[in-house]
Amino acid sequence: MKHQDVNAVIGGLLRDLAFAQQSEQKMFGYKRAAAAVLSLERPLSDLVDAAGRLPRIPGIGPASTRVVLEVLATGMSPTVDLAVTESGNRADIERRRGLRSGALSRAEVLRVLHDASLPGPTLADYGGDFQMHSEWSDGVPSLDDIAGACIERGYRFSAVTDHSHGLKIAGGMSMADAARQHAEIDRINAHLGKVFRLIKGIEANIGADGALDLSEDEAAQFELVLAAPHSKLRRVEDQTSRMLRALETPQVRILAHPRGRIAGSRAGVVADCTRVFESAARHDIAVEIDGDPSRQDLDYSLAEHALSVGCLFSLDSDAHTTSQLRYAETAIAHARLAGIPRERIVNCWTTERLLAWLRLD
Repeated sequence: MKHQDVNAVIGGLLRDLAFAQQSEQKMFGYKRAAAAVLSLERPLSDLVDAAGRLPRIPGIGPASTRVVLEVLATGMSPTVDLAVTESGNRADIERRRGLRSGALSRAEVLRVLHDASLPGPTLADYGGDFQMHSEWSDGVPSLDDIAGACIERGYRFSAVTDHSHGLKIAGGMSMADAARQHAEIDRINAHLGKVFRLIKGIEANIGADGALDLSEDEAAQFELVLAAPHSKLRRVEDQTSRMLRALETPQVRILAHPRGRIAGSRAGVVADCTRVFESAARHDIAVEIDGDPSRQDLDYSLAEHALSVGCLFSLDSDAHTTSQLRYAETAIAHARLAGIPRERIVNCWTTERLLAWLRLD
């Protein structure tokens, strides 16, 4: 399995095995095993001892271990193949396989970050994260928690981007809440001085018709507006016009998780990606590589295509806890695999250049 992301392969097969089960308990067990494999920081091939045994890994039981050892030995799993055949659920499993293309395991992310032969940004180049959520919508941390965690990671700037008021399911902020949040951000920035700047952001929802859930006057109250789709993500009809209309909104600076995909579960918005990327480039809007392991949207293959049509990029964690800030590393890994130069990535710019792009200078 040389040159393959072995943990992604095995994690995917364990997901296949989960959806081949009749028992809900077994299904969740194999899903847990897949999640454990995908979150490991070393390839499973490095963990096998000379006798061909795996150490005890939390979340991975004997049945899952058998699959792991089959794949490491032969590159395939007869156990999974038989279960899929007998399940009567092959069509759905094949569909799900197609939806996890380009998704990286944690071990592969770390390998890519430490591969000096690859181009693109390094962790040292990364100046700050432009999508994260706080207790003001559906996140956990306070603004002080976020600022402290970002400074600890060496960031010069970052944006807090809670959901806007139209997305009630995610606790979207009212404009009154936003005004109070901005006062808190002003307090934090005054205290931190030149050490770090917290940017007043918002993740606006792209409606079914392409309109944002913020008026132009409301959007103007924020220093950074992300636009992202959160509905009609399992539909098969073309939604190019929806995405193009959102990109016509003057205040939008980042198209966040552009498809709204969940790897292995849903494809997200169906649209002509070339036309969407060309519009983003024309309007000087960055397209996002969302590093949440469940999203990885854009992945490196689509990011490479966006690069070819002239896009800027934003590499973000989509964190909802401070521990999830490390998800930005997944976005950086995709950018490196796509060969995106540092100068095309807004997170790697100087503070002065960033503020000019945000029209804050």
